Amino acid sequence: MDIDARIRRRQHRADSQRLIREHGALSPVTHVEDPSGRGPAIERLLDYLDPVFDGRLPPNAYVHGPFGAGKTAVVTALFARLDDLSVQSQSVIHTSTRASTSTAPRLVYVDLRETPSEFAFYRRVLDAVVEESIPEHGVGTEEIRDRLHEHLDRSGAGVVIAIDHVGSPRVDTSALRDRLDSLPDDARWLAVGRDAPEACPFATAATETIEIDAYRRRVLIDVLMTRASEGLAQGALEHGLARRIAGWADGNAHDALAALFAAAEHTESRDETRLSAADVDAACDAIPRPDVSLGEVLALPANKRRVLRALVDLTDEERRSVTATAEAIGTDADVDLSTGTIERYLYELAEAGILERVPVADGGGKGRMPSRVELRFPPTVFRKLYDLRR
Repeated sequence: MDIDARIRRRQHRADSQRLIREHGALSPVTHVEDPSGRGPAIERLLDYLDPVFDGRLPPNAYVHGPFGAGKTAVVTALFARLDDLSVQSQSVIHTSTRASTSTAPRLVYVDLRETPSEFAFYRRVLDAVVEESIPEHGVGTEEIRDRLHEHLDRSGAGVVIAIDHVGSPRVDTSALRDRLDSLPDDARWLAVGRDAPEACPFATAATETIEIDAYRRRVLIDVLMTRASEGLAQGALEHGLARRIAGWADGNAHDALAALFAAAEHTESRDETRLSAADVDAACDAIPRPDVSLGEVLALPANKRRVLRALVDLTDEERRSVTATAEAIGTDADVDLSTGTIERYLYELAEAGILERVPVADGGGKGRMPSRVELRFPPTVFRKLYDLRR
């Protein structure tokens, strides 16, 4: 037996003693290469991208659907796959019925939660379409934008940019609209958001709209069973419990996976290897409804993430008011911030919908009624994902 086989045997033995084998497989912020049950949505996006197969640019478009419908999963998977094929061939993608020697447009995915500034936006696009490395500092936004224009003019290929999470509270809507209007002529965009077209300020500039529906229950059950088979010990999730989670999640894959993740954490804390109904119910009860995407939370600046990490461990007494909460967080060794700064962050996070301010009685005293903050995201899942990323 060779060394690799011996190592694999020990790894398998260790894995067999653990409930959770791969947290990433359970995570609601992890997107797989082949999203389950999204075939119709993929077909509609391929119809939109059909001009790419002939080396042409599609029109601007808007993809919309409810929270947890798998919009990001579908768009990221499709753009990554098509752009890889485009780069490999250095020409248009060939099919069994047609081919062309013209250069295919590049496909670039941009998450606005991670690239909120104009500089970060243009740098992300430019870095994806050129071979050389693009600096993160020491160069201005105008220069980056000009280089993108020059490259696209020179290559003649064009680019299709998927611009995800256009409805994020971190996105300046008017600034983004100006940014889209200033893109080169050989650039097209595919905006992705939750708002219906009539409520989205970008939809009026889109020639096409593509709707992605919420998951059907049976499809969501398949998603849960597939993720459990990849991330948990064999037989850890019974089909009936997957049905229970899917019914509670009501078509929202993010919340369903968050509940599965949290239930697995509950089970593992009891040194058990099979999820129970009590674990599932406890996990669902701990997830606020409505909630905010964990992707939104994890994309926050580092200092705000540290504040939230300390916040999820506080007692009810420590969270009796915003001021008391800020003071308690300030004692955390990992939070090197003043109480005033922490308090300001808490108010900003509440304005962004990450937290919720709840008025509390103050015993009949005069003046403005004090408030406390409550989480609008799954605490168990955030805690674990944050700690794994450290």
